[in-house]
Amino acid sequence: MKPYCLLLFSTVFLLTTLLVNSASSSSPDLDSNLSAIKSLCKSTPHADACLDSLKLSVSISLNPDILSFLLHSLEAAVSEAGKLSTLFSNSHSSIVEKQKGTLQDCSELHQITLSSLKKSLSKISSSSNSRQLTDARAFLSAALTNKATCLEGLNSASGSSKPSLINSINYSYKYVTNALSLLSQNKQSGDTTTTTSTSAKSSKINGKIHRRLMGFPSWISAKDRRILEGSDGEEEDDAGNNGLTVAADGTGDFTTINDAINSAPNNSADRIIIYVKQGIYQENVEIPSWKPNIVLIGDGSDVTTITGSRSVADGWTTFRSATLAVSGEGFLARDIKIENTAGPEKGQAVALRINADLAAVYRCTIKGYQDTLYVHSFRQFYRECDIYGTIDYIFGNAAVVLQGCNVISRLPLPGQSTVITAQSRDDPNELTGISLQNCSILPTVDLDDNAGSVKSYLGRPWRNFSTVVVMESYIDEHIAPEGWTPWSQDDVDSLSTLYYGEYNNNGPGSGTDNRVGWPGYHVMSYDDASTFTVSYFITGDEWLDSTSFPYDNGV
Repeated sequence: MKPYCLLLFSTVFLLTTLLVNSASSSSPDLDSNLSAIKSLCKSTPHADACLDSLKLSVSISLNPDILSFLLHSLEAAVSEAGKLSTLFSNSHSSIVEKQKGTLQDCSELHQITLSSLKKSLSKISSSSNSRQLTDARAFLSAALTNKATCLEGLNSASGSSKPSLINSINYSYKYVTNALSLLSQNKQSGDTTTTTSTSAKSSKINGKIHRRLMGFPSWISAKDRRILEGSDGEEEDDAGNNGLTVAADGTGDFTTINDAINSAPNNSADRIIIYVKQGIYQENVEIPSWKPNIVLIGDGSDVTTITGSRSVADGWTTFRSATLAVSGEGFLARDIKIENTAGPEKGQAVALRINADLAAVYRCTIKGYQDTLYVHSFRQFYRECDIYGTIDYIFGNAAVVLQGCNVISRLPLPGQSTVITAQSRDDPNELTGISLQNCSILPTVDLDDNAGSVKSYLGRPWRNFSTVVVMESYIDEHIAPEGWTPWSQDDVDSLSTLYYGEYNNNGPGSGTDNRVGWPGYHVMSYDDASTFTVSYFITGDEWLDSTSFPYDNGV
């Protein structure tokens, strides 16, 4: 086994041992242990890899000290796992990138994967409660999304080391897939399509959950609270003394947002408030994973604009085309417009990409054409945002709730249709999907004028287990009666494995009588809808209160 695979080996080894330990504690006989391991491995997607990785456990006495042994083993594996990053770096001389950023994407995403795996182990080691296990599933789901994004970029590349690099990635991630499979078999870890949480069920008794605007945690200062609350006239005075100010006209601490982010401390446990004064900021902004808890606050989405024009047509990867790209956990944004002006003829061109856990966006405008909003991975929340696009303009594999947003389809190129969502869940055990709740699904004026010649849809399945729900929303008449469309004419498999649902919508385009007849399409019940709410789907009650952003936590 390659050294950089040892981390993944240890991950599945630990998860399996924790599960097997309780089942076999009453029978220390090695034959019984081997039988239990074989049975367990048969339930994983890669049984042979599972068996190969678990043979050593037969010769180890299963006792409480095994956890300590595995954690020490993991420390060594983490050190060795850095060699995969080196492999990406060494491949630059033999990989010809068709799209700029392919190997950089792979390298950065791999580092986030390493962090996610370590967090998963930490969560499972410290506690077995349902919240910790749900967190671990979110981290492992993100790791698999990182793999898919990396391979997607490499598919267009060429070079002598490409086959071996792809084989190494696929081999390594077999153990992540198995780990996620084993973890999902634990009933405490949650299932977004078959189980209703206690908090979701209780909301049925309490009725409509109230709109929340909660207090702030103790670590946010009084000045920062006033900045976050957005009292008129207070942002400038407070931000100058208590945060970082960006002003295009030179009246702030910085003239570019990137300079402000670069000056922020690395790995901060506190919120870093960056006030962006009104103006147009022509820059591609990147918030890396070592810059968590960044808060971007503008003067309003009509006057503070971050704009860029990168696109796949100009040689960038979809991932790298984003005008604002966020990998730092705990990211918040409010009152800013983020746009990609590449235009419909340039194809995929991302305005906002977030691959960061516990990220929330409030009262922002996110504007582009194809692939506008890339909800890449982890858990995300959007409230009262305006999101514009043409094709697949809300896409990715995060667990995300968009609440009270205007989702606005623009006029595409001649011969094209508009498609709102393209969700890319690739594994049945991932805790991912797109939930639109209490949104308004609308056309622009020019699209509405051409509605007779342009078909518009709620979504299409990017990958086989694509998951999208639309709940309690207004759907205008531009949406076709069938509602949803396949990825291609040959797309048959995903129509039974996807999960597309609608619940209690209204408006002239909301009728379900003529919707697609796919096995994976559902007119949802209350209990079905409850599993895609803020409280359950993104564990929002655990972290959204600290953002000051309003939210409804049930249906």
